[in-house]
Amino acid sequence: MQDQHSSVFDSDRAFFKALGRLAVPIALHTFVITALNFIDTVMIGRLGEVEIAAVAIANQVFFLFMLFLFGAGSAAAIFTAQYWGRGDIAGIRRTVGAALVPSLAGALVFFSAARFIPELVFRVFTEDQAVSTLGSDYLRVIAPSYFATAITVLFAAVMRSTGNARLPLKVSAVSVALNAGLNLVLIFGVGPFPALGVVGAALATTIARTGEVMVLVALAFRKREPVAGSPREWFAFSPGFLALYWRTSVPVLLNEIGWASGMTAYVAVFARIGTETVAAYNIADVVFRLLFVVFIGSGSATAVLIGNTIGAGRPDLAARRARVIMIATPLLGLAMGLLAMAMAPFVPRLYAVAPHVREIVTHIMLVFVLVAPLKVCNLHIVVGLLRSGGDTTFSLLVDVGILWVVGVPLVAVAGLAWGIAPALVFLCTGVEELVKLAFGVRRILSGRWINDLTRVDRGAVA
Repeated sequence: MQDQHSSVFDSDRAFFKALGRLAVPIALHTFVITALNFIDTVMIGRLGEVEIAAVAIANQVFFLFMLFLFGAGSAAAIFTAQYWGRGDIAGIRRTVGAALVPSLAGALVFFSAARFIPELVFRVFTEDQAVSTLGSDYLRVIAPSYFATAITVLFAAVMRSTGNARLPLKVSAVSVALNAGLNLVLIFGVGPFPALGVVGAALATTIARTGEVMVLVALAFRKREPVAGSPREWFAFSPGFLALYWRTSVPVLLNEIGWASGMTAYVAVFARIGTETVAAYNIADVVFRLLFVVFIGSGSATAVLIGNTIGAGRPDLAARRARVIMIATPLLGLAMGLLAMAMAPFVPRLYAVAPHVREIVTHIMLVFVLVAPLKVCNLHIVVGLLRSGGDTTFSLLVDVGILWVVGVPLVAVAGLAWGIAPALVFLCTGVEELVKLAFGVRRILSGRWINDLTRVDRGAVA
């Protein structure tokens, strides 16, 4: 197995081909999940505003849960990528066990809240009794799916880190199709099935996610994937390994929470500028998120392959390829910005909004050409390089620290105190990205981000 990996690592051409092969299914997986959310929103949107609000708030609970799972899954992916580069299947399975414990514990906490005290959960978000009643019914039904989601996210993360991104993609695509079909039947009522409204949507999601995890786990064991171990293999980790796992995963979790909070703060600033401004920002942001799907795939693939390289004992090669990635990604980001610029005159016409809102959308999309190269490069530095090298504490400081010290205050002052045009307020987010890029590039060039995490528990497994 070591020779197999070394042959890939010895050729830059083979490396970047592998990067493309891995990035595409990861990007498609992200797109599939995004498409499902869009379909759900459209279907629920036909029921009314109260139903939309109820499901939207309930999905905020799921969003917080996914942030937690992403922290556990990302740490597992970091270790798995390095163990796979070393050819250490036992290490991968210990990693699965270390991640299963917090993932299922988190699922239990969120399940308990959604199942037994949903009204209390909704009270945090709204005082509308009708929304709270509908949303509480939705949470009670969907709560059991949290356990299935926890296992699915972990298994998919580990599989992608061993180079198998296609299997989770195929299973997820089938699950999305099943969910959409069940939504149609259970929300609106088809044939002998009654129309259950938002409860039908929750039931459809629960059935689809349960089926997804059953199929994914069954195929993983059938195909003898590295993730598929016995409980004895999963939980054969040493105290030293467990401590390192938590030191690596907690900064990732805090990173995601801090970043999401910062994005929420940006939205709050645009909302305080005015309803038209926040509407325009959200329209443009949907386009940016869709365009970014490609780079989410390439960033995740970079983390896997650079982690493989580090685990294979090739830190110099990892450092060299990191420099190439830092040169290539701003150029790719510029291409994406130019695409957004080309789309700018046409996207606003898809929405039934006032002419002034359309004008703001166009201006924000034009400004995006200056921000995109910075954002794409930073995505690859933080997610693809710093995390793959186990440098998660520094990535937390640079990603979230600069966001809150530079980005949020500057955008707030620009939008609320200076009163400049919304497009220029958006451009201020690029200042945060520029500062972040300076610190990130310096860290990568120093080489201090490269840490072989697999060495910690060598010979120390109980």
